Formats: sequence, structure tokens, C-alpha cells
Amino acid sequence: MTDVLRRGRASLAFGFFAQGVAFALLVTRIPAIQDRYGVSDALLPVFLAAVPILAGAGSVATERLVRRVRPSRVLRWSQPVVLLSLLGVGAGDRMVVLAVALGVFGLAVGALDASMNMLGVSLQRAYGRSIMLGFHAAYSLGGILGASLAWVGAHWDLALWVSYLPVVVLLLPAALVGSRWYVDGDRSGVAGPDGPGGGGAGVGFKLLLPLCLVMSFAYIGDSTVSNWSAKYLQDVLGSSEQLATVPYNVYMVTTLVGRAVGDFGVRRFGAVAVVRSGAVVAAVGFAVVAGAPGAWVGMLGFTLLGLGLCVLVPQTFAAAGRLATEKHGPGASDAAVARLNVFNYVGFLIGSPLVGALGDAWSYRGAMLVPMVLVLVTVVYARSFETQPDRYGGGHERPRTADVGRGSNGL
Repeated sequence: MTDVLRRGRASLAFGFFAQGVAFALLVTRIPAIQDRYGVSDALLPVFLAAVPILAGAGSVATERLVRRVRPSRVLRWSQPVVLLSLLGVGAGDRMVVLAVALGVFGLAVGALDASMNMLGVSLQRAYGRSIMLGFHAAYSLGGILGASLAWVGAHWDLALWVSYLPVVVLLLPAALVGSRWYVDGDRSGVAGPDGPGGGGAGVGFKLLLPLCLVMSFAYIGDSTVSNWSAKYLQDVLGSSEQLATVPYNVYMVTTLVGRAVGDFGVRRFGAVAVVRSGAVVAAVGFAVVAGAPGAWVGMLGFTLLGLGLCVLVPQTFAAAGRLATEKHGPGASDAAVARLNVFNYVGFLIGSPLVGALGDAWSYRGAMLVPMVLVLVTVVYARSFETQPDRYGGGHERPRTADVGRGSNGL
């Protein structure tokens, strides 16, 4: 059983890594995509908004799909679709091709994000200790690699398909091979009218509402950094164009570091303490950014943001799965994760336009205070991340090997 869990954990971590690479390659080459297809500045926001909207639809569809099939199968086939649609974005030359490729990418990303977090939550339950942050650390590592490969492609003026093809050729077969060792949670104890994943219908948004808000606020903060850090440093703090590219890279690195060590913090101090600390550190980061007298102090603020925000999303998924399991049984965990995942895209859609509108109407320094306040709200909801002491003993989770189903290769 231990070998099954270890293989499942390693293969899922690679899935997170591959998704980080693919997503970074798409979003960091948006200017090149716009030039290749002749997308106007007025039309570009439509294309960019369509991806998270369709991803939300894909996540909702996945909630229903996993009532009939295991999440491992959804993940096994959605990841190749994501990679192939990325290649389609790079290889096309007509607007309709771009629209179809991005549409498929968005739907597949929603299914992929939902299913891989479902597996992560069930594996953490089986391990009996926090491992969820490690999966998201693998995603961050993939994002850093993808952004670096995108920089190489832009620096050498490579065609998009030339940048994307080697990545797809390497990652796609590796992901398919790794998918043989995915491990699903045991859903047999909750089968019912909804099929093998039954029990999800009882998970209401009232139960998940605090976590949905935390997820949205975390992604509002994240999208603020990814979309506005360079502009803020250059236009508000007076940095050079070259220096303005540094904050997001620093943010990505500190996100990776924070997630790499975050599981140890959860095991030692508990999820509530880690989430509260992360929210406070992130709020301090936004305050430093808003009041920074110069570029270097501003970069310190973005560094704090990476260390603070990085723990919120993985812990929110873990808490949703735990709450749903405690209320409705293990099968409800998948539905909770899929519904929560939608608010990933809600935050992404709201964050960038919100800061831009406030910056234009008021000031960009003032605009940075809004995500600061929203992130601080997480402190109020931190109790939602608490484990049940009477069930797991002292607030720490115990191994639940009975929750481990067969690996997707029949193990």
C-alpha cells in the first residue's frame, strides 16, 4: 500500500508540474499570440476572459462526470488535451483556429485543475498528513520552467509552434505513462443514485462559502501580482523597464519556496495557524507595495506576497475536501473540490480589472490596498481550515488507508 501511495504521489506531482509548464507557456506568450493572429487590443480581453470562463464550465462538468468515472481517468485524458490545444494555439494561423484552440484549452484546464486537486485531496487523506502544498510547489516549479522557456522563445524570436512542440513531445508521453500510477480515494462506501462518486449532491455552497471567498480573494491577490507588478514598479515607483520584470519572477520563486516548506509548517503548527500567518504576511506585502518609496522596497513587498499567498490555495482545497468528507463521506470530497475550483477562475477574472479600474479612477497605490483588505478577510475564516480534534486526534490527521482505492492501472 505504501508503494502504491508513493507512486501515486510522484505521478500526481508530475501532473501538477506539467500543468504549470503548459499554463505558463500560454500566458507569458500572449503578446506573440496576439501578433501571430492579428488580435486587436479591443478583442484581446475577450479571448483572455473566455479561457477562465470556459475553465469554470469545465470544472462544473467535471463535478458531474466524476459521479460516473474516477477522477484519475478525467485527469489522464484532460492533460493531453491541454497540451495538444496549447500546440494548436502555436501552430494555427487563423482567428477561428485560435478561438477553437483556446476554447478547448479552457474546458480541458477546468477538468484538469479539478481532477488533479481531487486526487491531491484524497491522497492527503490517505497519507494522514499535509502533502497538498507539495503538489502546488510542483506546479510553481513548472510555472518557473515554462516562463523561462517562454523567455528563451521570445529572446530568440522563435515561432510559437517551435517553442511549444518540444515541450508537448516531452511532456505528453511522460504524463500518459505517469497516469498509470494515479491513485483514487475509495468511493465505494458512498455509491448511490449518483454512481460511484455519489454523495456529492449533498455538498451545498453554504458549507463551502467561507472557503469559496478565501479562494477568490487569494486569486485576486495572485492576479494583481501577475498582471500589475511590472506596470506598478515602472509607472508608480519609477524603475527601469528591465527591473520591472523582476518582481513577478521573485514572486514565483518565493511561491515555490513557501509551498516547498509549507507542508512541514502545517504538520507542526496546524492549517489554521499557517493560513492565518500566510494571510497576514500577504497583507503586509500589499501594504509595503502600496507605501513603497522606491522600486527596491516595492520588490520586498512582492516577495512577501509570494510567501504569504502561496499557502492559501492548496490549504483551501484540502479544507474543502475535509469538510465535505466529515459531513457527507469521502465521495463528497470530489464535488466540493470541483465547486471550489470554480472560484479560482472567479478571482482571476475579478482581480486584474478591479485593480486596473481603481488605479485609473483613483490611484494604483490605493488600488493595492483593496486586495490587502480582501486577503485579511481570510483571517476571519481561518477556523474553516481546522481539523476535527475528536476524529483525528489533537487536530492532526491520521492515516486512512481504507480511503485508498485502486490505482488507475489496477494496483
